Amino acid sequence: MSETQFLELGGIRVAHRHIPGSGPAIVFLPGYMSDMAGGKATAVFERCREQGRECLLLDYSGCGQSTGAFADGSLTRWRDEVLALIAAKLSGSIILVGSSMGGWLMLLVARALGGRLSGLVGIAAAPDFTDWGFDEGQKTQLRSGETIFEDNPYGPDPTPTHAKFWADGEAHRQLDAAIPITCPVRLLHGQEDRDVPPDISLRLCTALDSADVQVTFVKGGDHRLSRDGDIELLLNTIASIRQG
Repeated sequence: MSETQFLELGGIRVAHRHIPGSGPAIVFLPGYMSDMAGGKATAVFERCREQGRECLLLDYSGCGQSTGAFADGSLTRWRDEVLALIAAKLSGSIILVGSSMGGWLMLLVARALGGRLSGLVGIAAAPDFTDWGFDEGQKTQLRSGETIFEDNPYGPDPTPTHAKFWADGEAHRQLDAAIPITCPVRLLHGQEDRDVPPDISLRLCTALDSADVQVTFVKGGDHRLSRDGDIELLLNTIASIRQG
């Protein structure tokens, strides 16, 4: 793994790793409360290194090695951090790879990239989870400014959702209207995903303007899709966009 670097943005130090190489460059967007040290991000980075391909990983502010408070995070803030890093580090075309919440964030980043966008790869993409991911009681708490906590199947501490993040997410909902993205899109989703219903990938497929969208369901796959075969599927899917 290359040395971690930091980009100063308004008093925040955004941690990232970058390797130059051929394009399109791969930009990996982690999920909620995740970071660039995860297995999928690391596998993508190392495959790019082996192939001499440009790749950019990052930690959102308040996550991983980046500074800032997680409670201050939002899709808007993290989108702007991703775009600032792209502007600082990358000059050519880009493929965005988004995991879970990163799959929602990649849609917002993609809208801003315009002609530089070569493709999207979603891994259990979770657009609009501020809507379908909470019941009405939880939404009432969030509207009132409360932070809610839910059981975390991946660690001992509960998962917080802050009112600021939730309100910002509601303002960035994607699935209720056409999404003006026309590049190739590949969506991977485990059939045993208990966090993001597989139907969300079908809804996203329908909403995208692109005529080149493929949805792959992985039998026995869970939300993380981190088994060896799942990782190889992800790497091959990224490679197929470059070749297409």
